[in-house]
Amino acid sequence: MYNYIIGKVVGKTSNGLVVENNGIGYELGVSGNTLFDVDAGEIVKIYTYLYVREDEMSLYGFSREEEKRLFLRLIDISGIGPKMAMQILGGYDLRTLTVAIASGDVKTLCKIKGLGKKTAELIVLNLRDAAAEDVAGTDASGGGAIAGDDVADAVFALESLGISKTDAVRAVSEAKKEVSGAENIIAYCLKKLG
Repeated sequence: MYNYIIGKVVGKTSNGLVVENNGIGYELGVSGNTLFDVDAGEIVKIYTYLYVREDEMSLYGFSREEEKRLFLRLIDISGIGPKMAMQILGGYDLRTLTVAIASGDVKTLCKIKGLGKKTAELIVLNLRDAAAEDVAGTDASGGGAIAGDDVADAVFALESLGISKTDAVRAVSEAKKEVSGAENIIAYCLKKLG
């Protein structure tokens, strides 16, 4: 119903914001990442999701579209509601969370408060491919992607050699910390995977 709201942050709590627009104060449930991204008194653009049930109406807000997209994917999983999804989103920065899901790192996911092993495994099972595509993407805006054509090219090359997308993303994520340039990343990955 609402895609985003542009307004002034007039209040902050440990898990929410109040954004004023045209004399109306919108109370939004937000993750720790969004809280960190905005300051009181600042004019912001917050992407929103209106959650409606017969006994509840809640408005959730996100400082970045990538965070909203992951939130929507999470609440599509049976057993994960908006509050749990916000808890998950606040567990790590968006990039770390996306890489953990893409690489099947259940151990890292289980470190999020309130997230058990079975739910973490369910998240990986349902979102692994989508997260791998986000990680391998070329969006350099700092959202869900690692950044750059070199990373996307390296993942594509490894896939062409018969390596699964998930393994390719995991290897490239590690290689990117050590080397740069598509050729160097590919060589590093082949050495590690070989």
